[in-house]
Amino acid sequence: MTTPTLAAEPTAPDYLTAVTWAGQHDAAVLLEGGKKALVAGGADASSVSVKQSAVFDFDTGKWSDPSPLGTARQLHALTLLPGGKVLITGGIGAVGGPALATAELFDPGTGKWTPVATPMKTARWGHSAVLVGGKVLVAGGSTLRPDGKAVALRSAELFDPAGAGSWATAGEMTDARTGHAAVVLGKNVLVCGGNVPVGTADDPALAFCELYDSEAAAGASAWTPAATMRHPRSGHTATALSATSVLVTGGKAPGVTEGGAFDPFARDTAEVFDLTGAAGTWKDAKPLPGGRAFHRAVAVGAGAVVVIGGADDLANEAGYRSALRYAAGEWKPLPGLAEGRWGFAAVASGNTVLVAGGVARTGQAAAGQKTELTKTAEKFGGGS
Repeated sequence: MTTPTLAAEPTAPDYLTAVTWAGQHDAAVLLEGGKKALVAGGADASSVSVKQSAVFDFDTGKWSDPSPLGTARQLHALTLLPGGKVLITGGIGAVGGPALATAELFDPGTGKWTPVATPMKTARWGHSAVLVGGKVLVAGGSTLRPDGKAVALRSAELFDPAGAGSWATAGEMTDARTGHAAVVLGKNVLVCGGNVPVGTADDPALAFCELYDSEAAAGASAWTPAATMRHPRSGHTATALSATSVLVTGGKAPGVTEGGAFDPFARDTAEVFDLTGAAGTWKDAKPLPGGRAFHRAVAVGAGAVVVIGGADDLANEAGYRSALRYAAGEWKPLPGLAEGRWGFAAVASGNTVLVAGGVARTGQAAAGQKTELTKTAEKFGGGS
């Protein structure tokens, strides 16, 4: 996975500080107009949340430094709203700390964050948050029980950005989950994978999926079970290929396989969801050239996805530099990153991909340090 770096576009200026983002929906969002990207929050090398935020201009190749968040947070979610503002929800202040119920709005016109007057109904981290039907659907995630242990959530709620903004319940998911991915498919949202804390060192990954219908009839449940993935996954990615299909890639090592063998490596499998019928279907896609987890995947045009970076594990590991492009069922290698990383921010403007921050290496790979973060940023073409 650490293939030699090939000629790429000039690297971008460093991000403002060394930060990592470990969630599915927390790292970056493309702003309205498609020429700028917002990066916010995250964790430093001590796993303490930061207030830092910044905007990258794809035309000038420079960062601007808007006002910081009102509340430091990691494992939050960022969502672009109609009209151009960005909503940030939930998260935690530090690993092991309580979940946050607060939310804030970023105004790209002023570069300032302002608190949402009404907090979420449920404090949560590791949740998903996507815009569907003009509202933000926040689903699942984790919170702390009274005994201080983490528990996954089934609850979901909707944020209405009209007026002062308000929260309403959105029914309960069919399965509690955290660290999952959510992808908008028209009026529907596909939620897939994730894990459930059970008090062990490795929380079991989920293959269960479900669909949210933003136009469900009154009195009917908006959540219904979807077809189950062919493999349980956490630390994976899910990216829309079209209005009815989603590509899922990679994930953490599965441990003991169905045949009884132990697989110590991250998954190299990929699969595609097709929204046909009531529950949709999954089919195997061509495997990745090598397994990876904790990577990023961004869409770079109709039916094309770029998969970047990642790692096998979180201990004694160096981040991958390789990048791949998926289109028409085939994988194609792209120029590699100058610095390998996982848990980073990634966003695409057209065919140009920006990556920033993340974990470069840990443990023995970091000369005995617990975690070595990077503040470098790079941009490159997403291929054709």
